[in-house]
Amino acid sequence: MASEHELDASSYIQHHLTFFAHPVSEQGGFWTLHYDTIITSVILGVLVLGFLWLVIRRATPGVPSKTQAFVELAIEFVNDQVRSMFHHDYRIVAPIALTVGLWVVFMNLSDLLPVDIMAWIYANVFHLHTWRTVATADVNTTFALSLSVLGLMIFYSVKVKGLGGWLHELYGSPFGLKPWWAAPLLILFNLLFNAIEYISKPLSHSLRLFGNMYAGEIMFLLIALLASSGYLGAIGGGLAQVAWVLFDGFIAVLQAYIFMMLTVAYIAMAHEHH
Repeated sequence: MASEHELDASSYIQHHLTFFAHPVSEQGGFWTLHYDTIITSVILGVLVLGFLWLVIRRATPGVPSKTQAFVELAIEFVNDQVRSMFHHDYRIVAPIALTVGLWVVFMNLSDLLPVDIMAWIYANVFHLHTWRTVATADVNTTFALSLSVLGLMIFYSVKVKGLGGWLHELYGSPFGLKPWWAAPLLILFNLLFNAIEYISKPLSHSLRLFGNMYAGEIMFLLIALLASSGYLGAIGGGLAQVAWVLFDGFIAVLQAYIFMMLTVAYIAMAHEHH
């Protein structure tokens, strides 16, 4: 009877990709809370902010510790990147970029935790038989982040240009309103063009990050399956696991950097007049 409890390859992957979720309504689907995504995101966000707060609180003007030096280098790096793209007052945008970048990189790097070891801990310590560790491998997380950035973009557009100026930009650019006899048609084209732009930004912003992290999660599961297929599979799987950890770690940091820079770029675009 033990064989009945063994998982085949499809069941193994499906088990590890199942969320600890609860439907809010009978329809399910969109109206479903992914508790693992929410709790993991909050914990990592608190750890990131707590780590920065602790380092800054203990900062000294003399010779910095290695941790303080690392944080100072990270802050200086983000400031330089923001200054190169954002030609306005960057004192607000730089902290936003730093917070988003570090939060996303921590969520991405959780993909490096061993899937089977973490599954055993969740099941035997916390009695949770379904739990996904990588929050950015959940499209809800990446969409929430990208929609927050879109909200900031609209907020700064209205703040810089005024509500009237922003609305005029929506229906008056990029094709203008002249000649006057074609103004109704031009307004329609302008609104459609800007609607496509506003929709495409959060789509590309979120799906790029989600796609890379979801693919990385699948690759770890496939390598784990390879490692369970005998001695040669264990050796090959071990080597592949080491190689993929290095590559996936690089991708995790790179995708966090891209997400951060797109955040800065979109907020910078909100300050431009058309």
